[in-house]
Amino acid sequence: MRLTVVGNPDNRRVGLFRRAVRDAGLPEPTVLSWMQVLTGAAPPAADALVRVDSPGEDPEVDRLLRRSATPARHGELVGLADTYAGLVAGMSRVAAGGATLLNHPDDVAALCDKRRCHALLSAAGVPVPAALPPVAGYAELRAAMAAVGWHRVFVKPAHGSSAAGVIALAVGPRRVQAVTTIETTPDGLFNSLRLRRYDDEATVAALVDRLAPDGLHVERWLPKAGLADRVVDLRVVVVAGRATHAVVRAARGPLTNLHLGNARGDLAALRASAGPAAWTAAMRTCERAARCFPRSLHVGVDLMFLVGWRRHAVAEVNAFGDLLPGVLAAGRDTYAEQVHALTSGRWDRWRSAAPPPDREVVGCGA
Repeated sequence: MRLTVVGNPDNRRVGLFRRAVRDAGLPEPTVLSWMQVLTGAAPPAADALVRVDSPGEDPEVDRLLRRSATPARHGELVGLADTYAGLVAGMSRVAAGGATLLNHPDDVAALCDKRRCHALLSAAGVPVPAALPPVAGYAELRAAMAAVGWHRVFVKPAHGSSAAGVIALAVGPRRVQAVTTIETTPDGLFNSLRLRRYDDEATVAALVDRLAPDGLHVERWLPKAGLADRVVDLRVVVVAGRATHAVVRAARGPLTNLHLGNARGDLAALRASAGPAAWTAAMRTCERAARCFPRSLHVGVDLMFLVGWRRHAVAEVNAFGDLLPGVLAAGRDTYAEQVHALTSGRWDRWRSAAPPPDREVVGCGA
């Protein structure tokens, strides 16, 4: 088995996957940088199995993805649709030489477009928040919200990741409030690790209007269940059709991403609050979501239990969402689980036929 990794050699995910490969007694994977892929300097071998990781934040890679003369400034929210197009083209270039990608370019293309991903999940019967028709700016957003009677929504860049550019918008009779990672400057929008609150409607409208040209996806804001004084949701990694690893994300506000300073929650407490039947149903939903992407070795599912714990919904499915440090299932982290799926034949079986929906899900440890 010849494995190749496309990604930044210093990326933590790349390093953990390489370690898992070595620990399994397999040859050290070849590592190709995104720079090499985008410039055509070193295509993967035709018989390689290729894991493609996120391009990360390399400014020159960003420039090449966007086909721009200049790189974006650090954290700048610019050219998201162009970056997406470059990612899809880059993955297609990797596949063109005959290599087998562990996450198929068509799957990644759908996963990295929130509108397409939501439509696939909805068509498959996966519970997801209701979404608005496409909106081209703030005025259309407010009109669409009024038409369906929604007062709270998540406004998401169609091609964003890691909560970059996401706006949790609440609209009242006399005021609006937006919670977001966006920092505004006179000459651009920048992603920040610190949440900001905007309650001036002109400012909020300007945020939405400046993001809209790259595409927006707007979902109804569903009330999440809570533990102690925080709202919680889950990142669940599904490997070759099995929900194997999960981590609780606990926050005091609407955005739960751990890199925003939020805390890991107590998985045992969450499972106890949900109860065995609701937990098993939620894990089956994660696996059903993964079946929408049957040519991908793994996906990361963001799943939320709603207030009362009786219902749940999938907020997003991520192509590069498998970094759960320290979370083990059957003694394996998410990367060792992926290598195990490859060497045991489970990945081949998953690609040919999705696993049955009524199988008991085990092994989600914290």
